[in-house]
Amino acid sequence: MSRRPRAAIAMSADVAARLLDGPVRRRLAELAEVDASLVVTDFTAPEARSALAGAEVLYTCWGCPPLTAEVLAGAPRLRAVVHAAGSVKHHITDACWERGLRVSSAAIANALPVAEFTLAAILFAGKRVLEIAHLYRRDRAAHDWDRRFPGFGNYRRTVGIVGASTIGRRVIELLRPFDLDVLVSDPYLDAAGAARLGVRSVELDELVAGSDVVSLHAPDLPSTRHMIDGRRLALMRDGATLINTARGALVDQAALTGELLSGRLHAVIDVTEPEVPPASSPLYDLPNVLLTPHIAGSLGGELRRMADVALDELERYAHGLPFRYGVAPEALTRSA
Repeated sequence: MSRRPRAAIAMSADVAARLLDGPVRRRLAELAEVDASLVVTDFTAPEARSALAGAEVLYTCWGCPPLTAEVLAGAPRLRAVVHAAGSVKHHITDACWERGLRVSSAAIANALPVAEFTLAAILFAGKRVLEIAHLYRRDRAAHDWDRRFPGFGNYRRTVGIVGASTIGRRVIELLRPFDLDVLVSDPYLDAAGAARLGVRSVELDELVAGSDVVSLHAPDLPSTRHMIDGRRLALMRDGATLINTARGALVDQAALTGELLSGRLHAVIDVTEPEVPPASSPLYDLPNVLLTPHIAGSLGGELRRMADVALDELERYAHGLPFRYGVAPEALTRSA
């Protein structure tokens, strides 16, 4: 039996302006008792306190302030948080789990554009699209591309997926129609799990040494910081490509820059540390680097997918059903 729980919206004003279009606001109002015009950006504001006092569900996205014990004390009826984005680590605190809040995330929706971006990057890397386009633009003349890039192409190339995360698994799915050999490295994935995915599980050193393309999909944790360091970069094959659509902290950027300056490796880099490299960084100009400003994830029209997944979760809550994409507190120790 459906009911309309009382809800409040919490996220940054900028995100709300892009995420909460007319159809999303209308459906939100159909599913819950909510003031769709009120977006909470600061839990200490008087209007925020009033909204929280009666809210049973929070509909959140990027920029939601942390739900601390003090904030929760002013939200005695709060039972669930529905997050219209990926990671909930920025606003879900230990106090939320101690309170027994149910939490849902739209990480599955945010995974799709990242995986699509990665698929394109893998296929373009195999065909040496970036380098050939650069040379063609510079020389404006024909080349013997086979001689210039011996063996280029995607047939029977080896792709290494670092992290069997939601995104990593989606990339594996997207790679299935292609004549590629896929390796995966993940400390939480055993051989049987890898077999179910149709890939081979190997240690990280073996993966980086044996792959033509290495694509990173691991979370940013203390244990994964600089997991791709100078030693592992040196293990990569000459001419191999590193793709990072995960987090900049996974890679020792100074070591990677050195390899890229030498011309030995290629890279598709969507995330860096710092988030925007300094203007003097050679990454902007190297012909063997495709540098993009963290655009692989949900942007533009793709935000609507996350909003819709979160609304579907709110509808399940209203019908008394468990979340389809619920977040377990123990999973946060090894996820983004």
